[in-house]
Amino acid sequence: MKPRQIIAIGGQGFAKPGRKPFFEPYILAQTSAKNPRICFLGTATGDSPKYIERFYETFSRLRCRPSHIPLFARTPDLRKILMSQDAIFVGGGNTKSMLAVWHEWGIDKILKEAWKKGIVLSGTSAGAICWFEEGVTDSWEGKLMPLKCLGFLKGSCCPHWSGEKERKPSYKKMLKAGKIRPGIAIDDGAGVHYLGQKLQCVIHHKNDVGAYRMNLRKGRLQEGKVYD
Repeated sequence: MKPRQIIAIGGQGFAKPGRKPFFEPYILAQTSAKNPRICFLGTATGDSPKYIERFYETFSRLRCRPSHIPLFARTPDLRKILMSQDAIFVGGGNTKSMLAVWHEWGIDKILKEAWKKGIVLSGTSAGAICWFEEGVTDSWEGKLMPLKCLGFLKGSCCPHWSGEKERKPSYKKMLKAGKIRPGIAIDDGAGVHYLGQKLQCVIHHKNDVGAYRMNLRKGRLQEGKVYD
């Protein structure tokens, strides 16, 4: 049996032309396939053509077979495509809308089946928090809110920890008020790799970014950096 793997990235777009990819080769390497299939779900941006194009620009430079699934055009056989992949990458955007569309099409159930099969699940921002029980999202204009997510991983997740100034105070306020479960915060440019429910390692392309466990003990907030 292949291990259940999730790689959640706090925030970073696909590598721009001329910039060496970092997270993408790492994700592909975890599949152990010589020429892995990887499928992009850009649901959170309504299948933005530019976002899909950036996905292909990045992954076409790597040894893999990239594809994507459209959900706002004629929709193909979702289970057949997703269950044939070695890895799945979920893009950023509006998490609440993405989860609603996924639920309507049954993608949430297919993704859980894929995870149990050992297909590597990954993503950034919305594509990071969606795997946890809860996430901190900006799906609502002008404010950050807790959101119930897929629940493959226990606890909550907050992306963009270092990249958006309102993330830290908002997540801490939610935790102190009991509005969200304890969990993990991830900087832009960093990611967390889970095997099953266990956090295996933190990955990052700069030394000044990382991930942080956020707990509440006897009413006091505890923040601890997770080291490699």
